[in-house]
Amino acid sequence: MKLFSQKLLAWYGKNKRALPWRKTRNPYRIWLSEILLQQTRVEAVIPYYEKFLARFPDVFALANAPLDAVLKTWEGAGYYARARNLHRTAQIVANERDGKFPRTVEGLLELPGIGRYTAGAIASIAFNVNTPVVDGNVARVLCRVYAIREDPKVGATQKKLWDAATALLPKGHACDFNQALMELGATICLPKNPRCLLCPVQKDCAARQLGIQYELPVKRAKKELPHKIIAAGVIYKRGKILIQQRLSEGLLGGLWEFPGGKVEADESLAECVAREVREELGIEIRVGEKIIAVAHAYSHFSITLHAFRCEFVAGRVKLASAQNWKWVAPRELEHYAFPAANKKIIQALRQ
Repeated sequence: MKLFSQKLLAWYGKNKRALPWRKTRNPYRIWLSEILLQQTRVEAVIPYYEKFLARFPDVFALANAPLDAVLKTWEGAGYYARARNLHRTAQIVANERDGKFPRTVEGLLELPGIGRYTAGAIASIAFNVNTPVVDGNVARVLCRVYAIREDPKVGATQKKLWDAATALLPKGHACDFNQALMELGATICLPKNPRCLLCPVQKDCAARQLGIQYELPVKRAKKELPHKIIAAGVIYKRGKILIQQRLSEGLLGGLWEFPGGKVEADESLAECVAREVREELGIEIRVGEKIIAVAHAYSHFSITLHAFRCEFVAGRVKLASAQNWKWVAPRELEHYAFPAANKKIIQALRQ
């Protein structure tokens, strides 16, 4: 498939998008872009990439920053474990490796938050190491080029795809070739309506020849997402609002939030808020009017979050399932990193 590689590289040279991380071979910037691009569209990533670099221009700046500042800068990008791993990796690279990233896939894989694809992307793009990459875009291209009719998320098919990517890789051109494969999947070999007539390798595509390009890759049946009803309290005391910080690990780890939790069977929303606050913080409150109801979807479940204005009544705060708490003035809320659903509550408070 040598001709395949040549055609793809020639097409990429003329048609690649002008993305900010393509203007550099700096491994810090390549790494940052790859972490941001995990499960996030390119168009959404660009402003976060630029904002993050303005705040943390190099690995030392990121390593020396408090985690709260990192999470605040990341706010809105989602999947916050990425930000926590980014911070941990920066500290390892800055403090243990004198600011130098590993130049091998094996070395990169030892860093937090870096898996096989990300290691291959950083190694090939930053250092031109001869190593393949297989992300969602590349998997789709390869499933069509080779007419692979098995689920690309199954282990055996994954191996087949990585082997195919390795066989196609032209030595000495890994940086451009891997990006070309990803670019083809992102702009031409689209999931629903592949633009086959514009494809530089259409004559090499088995699925195109068989007329099955719209059927590949094989898709798993989607499971219905579980839905949770959550109630939370915006608790006031002498003009200030109580916020708590989630534990560092797990979903939304390290972010600040208004206390609350899942509504139990035969329990009203207001009763849930009072119970959760009592259990989480050990204080008594008076639950008032509803502020807003927010619908939000995560990767594995969705929620409706009902927020209520509450007044502190009695007790001393004793944390049961959080790492920190504070009374803050309403105007100070913007200084803390909150999950997206909580941000909508803050917007409602301002209005």
